[in-house]
Amino acid sequence: MLNRIFGLETEYGLLVHQDRPDHSPTWFAHKIRDHLFNVRRQGVLDVHHRGHDEPPGNGGFLTNAGRVYLDMGHLEYASPECHSLTDVIAADRAGDTILQDTIEDLGFADQVSLIKNNVDHETDATFGSHENYLVSRRFPFTRRGLAPLVTFLVTRQIFTGSGRVGSAGPQDAWIQRDRLIVPRMSIGGGRLDPAAPFQISQRADHIVNDFFEWVQQNRAIVNTRDEPLADPNQYRRIHLLLGDSNMAEYAAALKMGTTGLILQLIEEGHIPDDLEIDEPVEALQEISQDQDRQWIVQLRSGKTMSAIDVQEQFVEAARQHCRGQDEETDWVIDQWSGVLQDLRGEYANLVGRVDWASKLWLLESFREAEKVDWTDPILKSLDLEYHNLNAGKGLYFGLLDEGRVTRVTTDKAIELAAAHPPRNTRAYGRGELVRHLLRNAPPSHESDSGQEERFFPPYVINWSIFQVRGQSPFPMPDPFKTYVQEVHAHLEGA
Repeated sequence: MLNRIFGLETEYGLLVHQDRPDHSPTWFAHKIRDHLFNVRRQGVLDVHHRGHDEPPGNGGFLTNAGRVYLDMGHLEYASPECHSLTDVIAADRAGDTILQDTIEDLGFADQVSLIKNNVDHETDATFGSHENYLVSRRFPFTRRGLAPLVTFLVTRQIFTGSGRVGSAGPQDAWIQRDRLIVPRMSIGGGRLDPAAPFQISQRADHIVNDFFEWVQQNRAIVNTRDEPLADPNQYRRIHLLLGDSNMAEYAAALKMGTTGLILQLIEEGHIPDDLEIDEPVEALQEISQDQDRQWIVQLRSGKTMSAIDVQEQFVEAARQHCRGQDEETDWVIDQWSGVLQDLRGEYANLVGRVDWASKLWLLESFREAEKVDWTDPILKSLDLEYHNLNAGKGLYFGLLDEGRVTRVTTDKAIELAAAHPPRNTRAYGRGELVRHLLRNAPPSHESDSGQEERFFPPYVINWSIFQVRGQSPFPMPDPFKTYVQEVHAHLEGA
């Protein structure tokens, strides 16, 4: 798409089956990471501290130029930089494949399940799916300039949400009030139902701010940390953490594509007026929990509108100002318009395209067949199984096998993306660096202590710069440039 670099970061849950209570999810996460790098040799581990919480060996870059690492005990995969929707969806699915294949290679498939969701139903903890979009440094990164983006993000969950059974408990649902973070239910009013049987978003209950710099605790609709991972004089990175992880490729592509177009409309000054939401965090949560799926929001102007009507104003602006610029843009506009029309009808028409609708249809079918109500704990188990990345067990893959799922990539493209970076961004140059380090590394061996060790030439790799022993630092400030020839020339003497 036009002038856009995309990236996705996915934190995975690990569900340990009851026959292995002696091992925690964190134990399995360490084993999976170590096997991926030390045995499968799909990347190189970091040999340096990346931060206070990322010691050497915590993770590393892969041959596809993405990263796998541990974040607060969770396995996390960050895709390489992608310049198209087809690439970012294939790269995202590649992360699923890389980790699931590693689990199966270890023989752990019957002991632990890799879950691509955002809520732990036992502890009500949440973990993220982060989106990254490159914008110009001239992007109006102020509260006023970002207000249309906030409105869009609050309302886009009607087609991007993954759905969940139940709600966050009172101790986990928080909101900002007068610079304080307070329990959501303590402020009274609103339309939230703490016993809501089903809602359309997993993350909505856990977002407490409209804007905030950090990603833990004070989770915000828009993260304001200024970390471009590129030339700071030219670029800014929009980093979002309010979204759900998507199993449906269609929903993920619409999520990234529509958000990219909204950023373009803001950059070019074509965003619709008078759509600022009065209380965006409350609206985010109320839309998610609205059992009637009316999705009404109140605007600063005093008007009320449905989330569908708000989204239709955005898609009309995109149609007027972006249509015809490239094939992917036209696909996004057409599908965006179509899914909004379908949202006005029966939700079952969205099965296979929108995750919350697919999950709700499966759960309602089960409830009807088994005559159970929403309080039955088996429904939370089925909720998790929708996100199980084991193709023989996951409910999403059951829909896929039945031909109910709309694909936007192919198995072959995912296979290629698991091993190779996109060839039109700087990920290409970084992938060549990782392959160089793997070729020049001695094989792994067992140390005297019985622990497997690897010995690599000293190196430091980050998204926008790297350094190999005996060489000067090599910056890669432009994500649109591949740097592949320059990287090859730089490494000749390493």
